Amino acid sequence: MAAKRSLDESAGSDPDQPHQKQLRKPPSFSTVIREAMMMRSYQTLCSALEPLLRRVVQEEVELVVARAARHVFRSPSLKIQAAEASSYQLIFNTKLSLPIFTGSKIVGEDYNPLQILLVDSNGQEATLPFPIKIELVALNGDFLSNDQEEWTSVEFESNIERERPGKRPLLAGDVLVTLRKGVAHESIGDFEFTDNSSWIRSRNFRVGARVAPGTSLGMRIKEARTEAFSVKDHRGELYKKHHPPYLHDEVWRLERIGKDGAFHKRLVHAKINSVQDFLKLSIVDPGKLRTILGQGMSEKIWEVTMNHAMTCVMGNKRYVHQSPHSTLILNPICQVEGIIHNGQTYATHTITGRLRALAERMALDAYCHWNQLEEVDPENAPSGLMAQGVIESRHDIVQPSSQYGDPDTGFVQMVPLPDNNVRIGHSDWPQNLSRLPSMIVGDRHLFMSDSMLDDDSSPTLPFLLES
Repeated sequence: MAAKRSLDESAGSDPDQPHQKQLRKPPSFSTVIREAMMMRSYQTLCSALEPLLRRVVQEEVELVVARAARHVFRSPSLKIQAAEASSYQLIFNTKLSLPIFTGSKIVGEDYNPLQILLVDSNGQEATLPFPIKIELVALNGDFLSNDQEEWTSVEFESNIERERPGKRPLLAGDVLVTLRKGVAHESIGDFEFTDNSSWIRSRNFRVGARVAPGTSLGMRIKEARTEAFSVKDHRGELYKKHHPPYLHDEVWRLERIGKDGAFHKRLVHAKINSVQDFLKLSIVDPGKLRTILGQGMSEKIWEVTMNHAMTCVMGNKRYVHQSPHSTLILNPICQVEGIIHNGQTYATHTITGRLRALAERMALDAYCHWNQLEEVDPENAPSGLMAQGVIESRHDIVQPSSQYGDPDTGFVQMVPLPDNNVRIGHSDWPQNLSRLPSMIVGDRHLFMSDSMLDDDSSPTLPFLLES
């Protein structure tokens, strides 16, 4: 009976309904403590995150407001006001001379002084009835890198680069320029970059100019900016190429001639140490110069190097070479500028015939005895030459009117021909004159004998063979 009752009870019970008489087990003490600690940690976390969240939200709101303000400034409703505000613009008078190194003075292209100009909407120089103060700033090289010519003051301001923490201001020196009353342009003083540009994403800077903050004009003057450029550490200036080169520069300052490289070593071995030495030999005997440089000097490299060398700043010095009846005047690279023969003065363009051949021979002899020539300044030159205008007081730059010289600017014109390193004795008549270096004198084709080419030859007058 007991077993039957047990079966009935089991059959009558409903597993889906809880046992009403069963009591819920109370939580343990450790569980209560754990839940309390978790609640406290959550409150602490919220308190810690609140300032951070507030700052993030504030920054996002400010960004949205700035974008909205920029949109409003560009909106058509303010188009007239914006045009009026930028009716004047600052510009630089020239591009910058590159490359630029830290600590080096920033100048214009071809070492011209850098100036700031005020122009109107038509690009014409303009003046104001009051002075304005202009500030030079460093800009990010990516500022409107797509050559966009229009920008707002907000965009310009946002692209000003600041110095790295612990560094000096990026631009140092005369970074404030006053454009005087009624003056459209003003020279910029000495200023320089104090840090290189390798640490910013664009790897480039620009120089910008704006009306100095705090200046109230009642109108906007559009800012100026230069092209983008890299700023290298001043240690790189030790290997810098000079544009333009100077006569006293070491020869490796020329393009494509690396310091202590193969070309440099060959030139030094041939006692061609300076740009002046290089140019003198290129005028007198370009074939010999090519032979010294070797086969590694291709036509393209030769052209690049010569074009760079021919921009050299010549200066005022002139050189006098004396013979019993003649006085020859040469510039620092052995180009003839005039001659006094039998008391008669001849400028370059008046030298013809036999006198021209004499001048050519004297010029080649002067090259062999360069250290013995008399050095003169225009102020102390012979009065006859000054009267004829043979020597003028000027700082010449060699003009590359032809590859090896020009009859109008100094007519020693040597024409290099193939295989021009042959040597022919004095007693041997050349069978093929085209194998010798030659020069054009008027309508005659003259060829040089070995006395001009042999490094060990005695310093006698060169012997010319007329074809």
